[in-house]
Amino acid sequence: MLLPNDPAHAFLPYPAVPVGNAASGPLAGLTFAVKDLFDVAGYPTGGGSPLVLAASGIKTDTAPVVRTLLDAGARFVGKTHTDEFAFSLNGRNAHFGTPLNGGAPDRIPGGSSSGSASAVSNGLCDLALGTDTGGSVRGPASHCGLFGIRPSHGRLPLEGAMDLSPSFDTCGFFARSADIFARTGDALLGPDARPLPENPRLLIAADAFAMLDVAVRGALAVVVQAVEDLLGRAEMVEVATNGFEPLQWAFRRIQGREAWESDGAFIGKHAPPLGPGVKERFAFSRDVTAAEATDGRRCRDEFAGRLASILREDAVLVLPTMPDVAPLLTDPENALAAYRDRAIDLLCIAGLGGTPQVSMPLASRLGAPLGISLVGPSGSDGSLVRLAARVASAIGEPPA
Repeated sequence: MLLPNDPAHAFLPYPAVPVGNAASGPLAGLTFAVKDLFDVAGYPTGGGSPLVLAASGIKTDTAPVVRTLLDAGARFVGKTHTDEFAFSLNGRNAHFGTPLNGGAPDRIPGGSSSGSASAVSNGLCDLALGTDTGGSVRGPASHCGLFGIRPSHGRLPLEGAMDLSPSFDTCGFFARSADIFARTGDALLGPDARPLPENPRLLIAADAFAMLDVAVRGALAVVVQAVEDLLGRAEMVEVATNGFEPLQWAFRRIQGREAWESDGAFIGKHAPPLGPGVKERFAFSRDVTAAEATDGRRCRDEFAGRLASILREDAVLVLPTMPDVAPLLTDPENALAAYRDRAIDLLCIAGLGGTPQVSMPLASRLGAPLGISLVGPSGSDGSLVRLAARVASAIGEPPA
């Protein structure tokens, strides 16, 4: 860590090794952190696991996406904590602890990009890289009061990063302000293959909002109305025509099969002591059959086609990012597991669709941040980031 202190416990306490950056560029003057799944020359890559860290050694190459930020003038300040093997949405690592949620200190930060969200929300850096497989940027962004993006699948390179579920893994990023979020998007994403129009069609995922508790819907309704005031009246659409349960199982089985393919050999050989939740997820993953994964991929293909037909090339979908504000730090594991199940119903939409999703910190409830999202067609990432910044500028601060 290159910072003098870390009151949020967001960073790994690695020996400080300076990493060179360009003297000028579009991100000059900004600082950034990197989730400890990405290689940075001079540092190990631990992936939230003590045994992976012990086996890592010091990396000699830097992941391309990290290099892009350095070349744009941003200054690297350290590597951040992640949930174990990046296989959790909570942010509580049994071996390394829980980073502080800067938006709600009595609540979990969310994971698995917990340290990156913590570092940005506590003002320790301006932006941070994370990964998002099943919600690991979007969830912490909502919980910590940040802008965060899951890009179109494959939009940003993942060379030099640890895999979890390659057909879902993406590289995302966080920022506190809409301006820094948009600047980071310009630097990382490049031109869109399918840019959105200036005023896209506005859609609302009616079945996703119907899943929420009344109080949560009420907190988000103010933001939805403000988005409509800016972009025009929205059309209500049903995203999951057969319900969310088949989508969740498709996601979980594909992710599980691929997670075991990525990490099962290491786990089988070294028998690392896995933390609560992570242990159970890998046990589930080990038992997912090839046939179940194939069925899941068939469901994913069908859903991706439906979502593409809804969005076409000119629409954005308004979606709750998470089912509620972050659970409390004191909540037991069974409550966190139940919350995770509800969250996956929402988070699997963009994951199965391969589409970009931006979470915006524009609502709050119970004194804690609550995100709301825009989902765009695959390849519209840059214009979706700029649209989110425009929406945030028009709406202003979250309601009290």
